[in-house]
Amino acid sequence: MLKKLFNKTFGLRDGEIYISFLMQFYIFLIITVLLIVKPTVNALFVNKLGADSLPYGYLLVAMVAVITTIFYNKAIREFSLLRVTIVSLIVFSLAFIVLSIVLHFNVLFNWILYFYYLSISLFAVVATSQFWILANMVFNAREAKRLFGFIGAGAIAGGVFGGYLTSLIVSTYGNKFAILLAAILILCCIPIIKKIWTLRIQKMTTYVRKQRVYNDTNAQVPSFKLILKSKHLTYLALITGISVIVAKLIDFQFSDFANKAISDSDELASFFGFWFSTFNVIALALQLFVTNRFLSKLGVSSTLLILPLGIALGSLLFLTFPELWVLVVIKGIDGSFKQSLNKAAVELSIMPIPLNIKNQAKSFIDVAVDSVATGVAGFLLIFLIRKLELNTAYITVIILLFVFIWIILIYRLREAYFNSFRVNIQKTLVEHEKTPKKRKYETTLIAARRILNSGTEAEILSLLNQLTTYKLIPLKDSIISLLDHPSNTVKTEAIKQLFQYDKGTALYKVKALVEEKDDDLVYTALNYIIHHSYINTNQFFDEYLNHETDYISNAALLCLSIEAKNNKKLSVKYNLHSRIADRVRTLNTPEGFSRKEAVGELLITIAYAGIEKFYPFITVHLNNRNPYIVKQAIKAAGITASQRFVDDLLHFLPEKEFRKTAVKALRNYGLGITKTILEFDKNEDLQDNIKQHLPKVVGSFKSQNSVKVLLNLLKSNDIVIRLESSKSLLKLRTKNPDLFFNKRIFRREIIRESKYYKSTLDAIASIQNTINQEVVLEPKNDSDTEILIARQSLIDILEEQLETSLQCIFKLLSLVYDEADIGVTYSGLLSEVKEARVNALEFLDNLLNAQLKSKVFPLVEHTVFAEDNFESTVLKLNTIPEKAYLAMLLKRRGKRVKLEILYLIKVLDDKSYVPIVMPLKKHRNKDVKFFAYSTIESLTDVRR
Repeated sequence: MLKKLFNKTFGLRDGEIYISFLMQFYIFLIITVLLIVKPTVNALFVNKLGADSLPYGYLLVAMVAVITTIFYNKAIREFSLLRVTIVSLIVFSLAFIVLSIVLHFNVLFNWILYFYYLSISLFAVVATSQFWILANMVFNAREAKRLFGFIGAGAIAGGVFGGYLTSLIVSTYGNKFAILLAAILILCCIPIIKKIWTLRIQKMTTYVRKQRVYNDTNAQVPSFKLILKSKHLTYLALITGISVIVAKLIDFQFSDFANKAISDSDELASFFGFWFSTFNVIALALQLFVTNRFLSKLGVSSTLLILPLGIALGSLLFLTFPELWVLVVIKGIDGSFKQSLNKAAVELSIMPIPLNIKNQAKSFIDVAVDSVATGVAGFLLIFLIRKLELNTAYITVIILLFVFIWIILIYRLREAYFNSFRVNIQKTLVEHEKTPKKRKYETTLIAARRILNSGTEAEILSLLNQLTTYKLIPLKDSIISLLDHPSNTVKTEAIKQLFQYDKGTALYKVKALVEEKDDDLVYTALNYIIHHSYINTNQFFDEYLNHETDYISNAALLCLSIEAKNNKKLSVKYNLHSRIADRVRTLNTPEGFSRKEAVGELLITIAYAGIEKFYPFITVHLNNRNPYIVKQAIKAAGITASQRFVDDLLHFLPEKEFRKTAVKALRNYGLGITKTILEFDKNEDLQDNIKQHLPKVVGSFKSQNSVKVLLNLLKSNDIVIRLESSKSLLKLRTKNPDLFFNKRIFRREIIRESKYYKSTLDAIASIQNTINQEVVLEPKNDSDTEILIARQSLIDILEEQLETSLQCIFKLLSLVYDEADIGVTYSGLLSEVKEARVNALEFLDNLLNAQLKSKVFPLVEHTVFAEDNFESTVLKLNTIPEKAYLAMLLKRRGKRVKLEILYLIKVLDDKSYVPIVMPLKKHRNKDVKFFAYSTIESLTDVRR
């Protein structure tokens, strides 16, 4: 019961409670010690030397910290973090024992006060930095986001406990006993860190340990260079530095006003201890009840804004009321928000940095940057207070200036944060062989002329394809010269280009090509002559229609068919009907069949003629064994736009060889085909291998109506159609930026698809639960075995649809967010490398807005980590009675699932299922209707 309460309240999961409590207790002791020694030493320092000496203390901290960082980083590279941490804890403990002795004999010289003021500052940054480095090693990004709030509560609790303990001990026994207690508590941290190291670090795989513990890759690179190489780390270092400067300026104002109001050192120490503890009580409340919610709702970057905005509002209030109570409020905002919301957000903001860089860079930021910023604050205070002799109230204006810069840097950090996740995911994934980029075609006239005059056939054809809609006079001679090219394909394409120039251009050369033995070339030449010369139509047909060469007569007949479409008199004059009939009769005889090209040309001729009597000729050749003739038959069927060919064309979509031709043919039907497609979807009449290509047909129109129809298909019961519709929408948006896509609609469809995904998970869990309950009992007969097989078959189909639904969700997300970001995330989530999955999940968490995150994220997390023993998920699956989930699936699923359920109900042989099957008797699909009748008949058979 207690375990469940902890799990629910703090987001802890199985296997995480013990290690989380150890980490929490460790930081609790560190901060307890800090809150004992800091107010004690600060009170002694301010009371003996005055608040004006604080800036010099800041400068001293900065200078010593830089030197300390150099040796500290060398120690980190030479020894393990465990050894360095233990040694540093022992050194600090001994230093505080000596301080206790000094206080006992009351030999406080000024240099001793400066030494211990420096020691406290170094302890604060070094000990806490070591802890958070350890935390980054122990937990991955997903665990950190859930657990840092709970663990951080230990730090705040230590602040509360330590502050109040200081007030109690100092007022009762004096400073010396408080410092001695702090030294003892530091030593208590050593067995805890050893236990943590044993539990987690030593149990890591070699790969993960190398990534998380050692800095071997960058061991010889100075820390500041690592930071300068990364925008992410640079912004993070600047934010850390500015936040420290602001904190020190606030601390100086707070100490100065407090010292002026309270003269006794013990009373001042109690005052500091009380307020520091109070600030930590507030921080603890924020940490336990607010931090995780804010991070989940707002994300890391937005959470980072809360602290500077709070300080800005407090500073504006101080400019109006320059009193101690306002400084208490500002210090409270800084003290409480920094240790709760801001601390968790800062630690999470560095998570996407590669682990072998993170440890070294974080140590430098936490120690060196923090201390240098302290020195900068000291310099500013010396300049403002001593040189300019300004009242401390004016420091508030400087604080506001730094807060403004702070906010700007947070916005810059946001994009760097996302980019680091992208890079980290891509580096962790197995690299695929890079495909060479297609070379850009040269576009200058000189290069184009060179290609036309001396390029390969492929280069010439590609360039001509690009020049289709352009009339480039300087290239005219080069294009005409292509009429002498050895390739008939090049000659054909060159003639098509001549349509861009003046009527009759190179007519004499084109006429000569009519004699070639190539059907496409001859037709293209005749088409140019009839449409792009001054020849009389009657003269043209008189000359070519009865030509003795079938290449020419066939091409002329095709030209007549096209021209007669809008000129019935021409059709009658030249007996189009009888000429086609003669050609059909001739080609239908074994001796009359000459060339496949002749058959193909006749098919196109019949299509343009629009004479339905000859359409069976097209139907026959749709089943021809020759692929060339089949493609021509498909093309002809599309030209006719006859409803009789729709089913035939749809059945060519699954065949890769004919798919492109079939899509183009269906596009010839115009937007009317989209209504037919929607009707097919409602009736659930098509097979999976056909229906998955229907959205491609709709998308091929590249119009706003295509978008509208595809949005309708997103509401289909069939998951395959929904996935392909989302793919087609994404392709349309990429290639047609002028089309309008409403992101609000896509968000709604993502939520709808997420509900479908969740219901599928529930159904699978429910079926599995039913199987598990009955598997205890061995199957008694063949009927029990048949039921078990039917249930497992249904699970198999649902799991397959689950995978398809997830793809659909991410395709829809690509329509709302950056496609590249979603693509990288999806690849990372499917990776076998856990680090890639963790980073991808964290990236997605930060990318999605609150509404989509609440619906999509738990599903994705469950799918990614459901099989990992060490990581459970928070998604709660609903197990419902068999009748309920079967009824649900019958209403909301496609034909395939309906048929599986009808079979399962039939073998269950339970009359109570009849009411949920009855509505299917009126289903549009004949197969579903037939099996519904059959199932009901089986369940109600009174003869049994």
